[in-house]
Amino acid sequence: MRFGGVVFVLLFSLTPLLWALVVSLTGTPDLILRGKLDLTLRNYVDILVMEDLHFLDYLRNSILISSISALISLALSVLSSYSLTRFGVRGSFPVLLTVLGVTLFPQVSVAGFLYKVFSALGIINTHAALVLTYTAWSLPLGIWVMYAYFSSIPKEIDMAALVDGAGRLRILLQVLLPPSVPGLVATYILLFLFSFNEFLFALMFTFDHSVRTVPVGIALFEGIHGQVPWGYITAASFISVAPVILMVLLIQRHIVRGLTGGAVKG
Repeated sequence: MRFGGVVFVLLFSLTPLLWALVVSLTGTPDLILRGKLDLTLRNYVDILVMEDLHFLDYLRNSILISSISALISLALSVLSSYSLTRFGVRGSFPVLLTVLGVTLFPQVSVAGFLYKVFSALGIINTHAALVLTYTAWSLPLGIWVMYAYFSSIPKEIDMAALVDGAGRLRILLQVLLPPSVPGLVATYILLFLFSFNEFLFALMFTFDHSVRTVPVGIALFEGIHGQVPWGYITAASFISVAPVILMVLLIQRHIVRGLTGGAVKG
């Protein structure tokens, strides 16, 4: 019974991915009607070499914007979480709930206001607009994760460093951050994925391939005579997730330690 349940969950989870993989490797978009599977790598080659698709531009923009916004958000999350856990801020938990509650508002509720602000600043269709938006939108997630992690580190460590004459900034940089590397890595990956997968803001604030990100670029792929190029769409999807999967595989040990470390009090 248990084995059957595991098999069902695996089939339910993997079947869409396997089907997308088959579509990306076939040269016949109507393979169901034709009943013939024509395996080819043409879709992957076209995605990489056809300049009018601009896929590499989309991928470069996504990696650049997500990396910068995740780094800024992580730095702000570290400072905020350190202050909340170390300085005895009254009502810190309600503050966290308020910060988290802000992100529960639908994106479309603030998209129009942000568009007006960015238009006034002259940064529509620039990387800066998306970096600022993603940094602010992902900051509550970073604060929550780092708050849990810093809460698990005993405050006696800070007290001992203060007695030795260390300042607060030095304690944060040289005492708390080195053992918090797994938490930092895990938080950065979460923030990166948060920005990398975002669609609505990227759709509204960008107009061309010089700034558009992968989710928007793939959604706007156009086929011949109005046909939806499913082969290109699925191939581009697999290529775009490849860097993320590789990054996660390389540092998965840190991710697991980071996500579980904040759940155990020191």
